[in-house]
Amino acid sequence: MMKIILSMSMTAIITLVLMITCSIISKKTIMDREKMSPFECGFDPKSSARLPFSLQFFLIAILFLIFDIEIAMILPMIITMKMSNIMSWAMTVTIFILVLIIGLYYEWKNGMLEWTF
Repeated sequence: MMKIILSMSMTAIITLVLMITCSIISKKTIMDREKMSPFECGFDPKSSARLPFSLQFFLIAILFLIFDIEIAMILPMIITMKMSNIMSWAMTVTIFILVLIIGLYYEWKNGMLEWTF
């Protein structure tokens, strides 16, 4: 028990020392208008460099990643078909694909798949 308390206290001390050292050594930056503006060959920028991010694009990207991962999960199911009971394998695949279809239907009905500007 003493070893655990000693190792936890040493970890906390080392962590605090590193955090304090990093905050002392770190470079302090003073934010002003010139340093925060984008560089355009010495001229004033014509428009804002910070364009608003489309939330709809983010949702489409997340949906793509989700369905991409699901395809990666479906592909090994084909290989495991030979090694498993066909009834349990068919039920697993059916439930998995049914959940995917219900999720896609839900997203479609809520208008998450429509690209609007």
